[in-house]
Order: sequence, then structure tokens, then C-alpha cells
Amino acid sequence: MAEIVAIKTEPVGPVLAEQANGVARITLASPPANALSLAVMAALQAEFDRLRDDRSVRVIVLAASGKVFCAGHDLKELTAHRNEGDRGRAFFEKTFAACSTLMQTIVRHPKPVIAVVDGLATAAGLQLVASCDLAMASHEATFCTPGVNIGLFCSTPMVALSRNVSRKQAMEMLLTGETIDAATAKEFGLVNRIVPREYLNQVVTKYAQTIASKSPLTIRTGKEAFYAQAEMGLSDAYDYAGRVMVENMLARDAEEGIGAFIGKRQPEWKGE
Repeated sequence: MAEIVAIKTEPVGPVLAEQANGVARITLASPPANALSLAVMAALQAEFDRLRDDRSVRVIVLAASGKVFCAGHDLKELTAHRNEGDRGRAFFEKTFAACSTLMQTIVRHPKPVIAVVDGLATAAGLQLVASCDLAMASHEATFCTPGVNIGLFCSTPMVALSRNVSRKQAMEMLLTGETIDAATAKEFGLVNRIVPREYLNQVVTKYAQTIASKSPLTIRTGKEAFYAQAEMGLSDAYDYAGRVMVENMLARDAEEGIGAFIGKRQPEWKGE
């Protein structure tokens, strides 16, 4: 089972971080928009980097305060740099590079990340949801990639979106900029579950603690392998996955888990 630890809550710049029972919860805390300014992305990046080596944490939950999960990039911050000599190019490059690094950090993080969406996730906010391993939404959650409406195609959100839904569904969202509801997002494959708002945190906690009760080495191995094989051809994917299975079988946790299953007892994970 996941290690039981005391609840720790602390502000980390524009985000709030909590830890309890093997689960870390990061909350975007810059309502009403929870926009991805450079400061917000830096705070998120710092938290994900910190949690990488925290052995007491098995699962990460990403949530938001207020009625908007995340409105995407801070357009006012971006616009403020247009009067610079390069018309803002350097700042734009810095912003989108920071965003790309953050999204890849989530995908490549050794611990599963669950998005909790109870409001609007738009543009880079949708990208944030799509980059997480799982996404749980309330019935009130909505999603869109509206860049086309303001002359700025959602090109970087497209990367994460197109890896979650079919090409035609992704293009429908990208070309129209229209908002979809939670039911459509689930149909598209953007979210896993739709839960009544009053039960959302309860359901997310259950999922997180279920995952946290597994071998951390096995979860880390599986998550890395999942994304790696997804980019390969069929034959290469099987060759790679076979090698991963062999190494996994040689791990102490696999030996313990199989032994516990055969012996009809609870396994004691060591994470090795």
C-alpha cells in the first residue's frame, strides 16, 4: 500500500501543493483565468521536478481553483512585449519553449499525473489536460482550442490534442474553435470519466490511491514504455516491449508481486 504521510499544504508561487497518502495534489491558484503565464509555468515546472525524486509520492493530481481550469497562455502578458524591438519574438520563444518543456515533463514524468477538470480548459489549458495520463471531469467541464478565432492557430496544443483524439476530431476542434462539453470530450477520448461535481474529488482520490497502492517501479516502467512504444512501428514496438518485460520480470517487485499472488498474500513493494 502507499505510504501514509501527514497532509502537507504550502503555496508555491501561483500554485498550491499538497501531499497525503502517497498522492501529491498541485492546484492552479490564479483565478479567475489560471492562465499559463511564465510565472505559473515556472511554478508548475518546479513542482513536477521536485516530485520526481520524492519517494513518498506515487501519483500526482493536477487541479485548479475557480470556475476555469486553465484559460491557456496569458495573452495580456504576451501582448505587453509587442512594443519591443523584435516585436516580442524573444519573449514569445521563451514562453512557448517553457510550455513545451512543461508538457513533455508531464508526459515523461515517472509518476502518473491525473487532471481534474471542473470548468473551462482552453488552448494551452486543454493542452495541459491532454498531456496528463488520465483526466477526470465534472459535467460542467468544457474544452476548446479557440486560437483560430483570434488569428493564432493552436499549434502547440495541437501536439497533445492529436495524441489523444482522432485526427478528424482534433481538426474539428482546431478549425472551428468551438467549445465541446464533457460528454463530447469523453466520446472523443480526451477525458476518462465524467463525474457529478460533488463527487469529483472523491472519485479522483479513489483512482489516485488505487494507483498509489501499486509497485512504484512497475508504474514508472509501464508509463515510460507506453509512450515510447506509441511512437514506434508495430514490430519495433513489440521488440521494445519484450525487452521491457524481461527487465521488469527481473525486478524485485515483480518477484515479490508474483510470489504474493501465488501465495495468496498482500505484496510488500520495495520500488526496486
